[in-house]
Amino acid sequence: MEGWAVFSPLTRVWGPFTHAFTTKWKERWVLSQHKSNYGKFRLTAGSFYGDRETDKGLQTTENVRFYAISSRFKPFSNRGKPLVIQYTVKHEQKMDCGGGYVKIFPSDLDQKNMSGESLYYVMFGPDICGSDIKKVHVILNHKNKLYPIKRQIRCKVDGFTHLYTLVLRPNLTYEVKIDNKRVASGDLEEDWDFLPPRKINDPTVRKPEDWDDVAEIDDPEDTKPEDWDVPEYIVDNSAEKPKDWDVVAQGPWEPPQLKNPLYRGEWQPRKIPNPRFKGIWPHPQIANPEYVPDTTISIYENISVIGLDLWQVRSGTIFDNFLITDDEGYAEEFGDETWGETKVSEEPEEKMSKQQIEEEKQRERREAEEEAKKKKKKKKKKEKKKKKEKKKKRETVPETRIVAQKEEL
Repeated sequence: MEGWAVFSPLTRVWGPFTHAFTTKWKERWVLSQHKSNYGKFRLTAGSFYGDRETDKGLQTTENVRFYAISSRFKPFSNRGKPLVIQYTVKHEQKMDCGGGYVKIFPSDLDQKNMSGESLYYVMFGPDICGSDIKKVHVILNHKNKLYPIKRQIRCKVDGFTHLYTLVLRPNLTYEVKIDNKRVASGDLEEDWDFLPPRKINDPTVRKPEDWDDVAEIDDPEDTKPEDWDVPEYIVDNSAEKPKDWDVVAQGPWEPPQLKNPLYRGEWQPRKIPNPRFKGIWPHPQIANPEYVPDTTISIYENISVIGLDLWQVRSGTIFDNFLITDDEGYAEEFGDETWGETKVSEEPEEKMSKQQIEEEKQRERREAEEEAKKKKKKKKKKEKKKKKEKKKKRETVPETRIVAQKEEL
């Protein structure tokens, strides 16, 4: 498909914005002049492809740059209809840090002055930066305030072409698809903080004073070994004062300190099951008086511009096959006819990239291991903090109560 596809009569697509690129793309896309050093785009299918012509798209070309470009179409409203936003993105440079998302703007956008400060309706698509950020953004505007989705949706991190689809429905549900497969769905109210919660904890009810929700306690019969307390550092007796040591200029020489191999850290008594444990107290809930239903969530008037407002450390991302419609079925068909056909004919790409695929798998494994280590370290830190708080709390308990606990045990 080349250029714009306009369906008439407008029975299933309004407007619509359906775009694959031709050599006339510069007539349809406007580069922002908000900054003088925005990165430049070029039309290319990249270094590997299924078809040299049909796979051409807009590619970022300069490293460590902001990018800002947009294209306008006939304004429309999605009131009473689904809003489907779909496009393909290929990070053939193996993205290490940068965005691959799109933004949908109202008709009053000044395209030549578009920037990160410009008001937008929807921001959708992948964002990658290091081992921590590999997610799909879904940020929605409600009453001129931006709300990010509360769920974590992982994006694709390989160097191949992928199809991203967002569906916002008038029944206040949504769906996110990657390569025409659902990866997330649910209710707009539940997965965004547009509105106050429907229910809140009853402020008139408090947890009973005798309710114990601590699963484990320190064993009061456990005692610290006599040889436990040793210094963390000891003097290195094997060290000798340097012959050129200047006492006047450097002060008295002192031997260096070494980590004591016998040091075991702060002693903590072993844990035992708490005989008074009753589980987590279920706080009774009531209807939130501040909650008011709002059926205007995700309804946007005068949708008229699609833009790429990005930051990339390493360039090379290719964007293509943009589609905005109210027909979910057509969007799926369009995806199969564009991205789907490309994948069928991309056998040469896969043959050329076996080593790249294996390298990507190894990198993902390493990142998963690093993430697991971080979580383990964070968990230990949290447990250590919790132990200190419990110890402090225990020290404030009257002695008679501690004796009573011993007798019960």
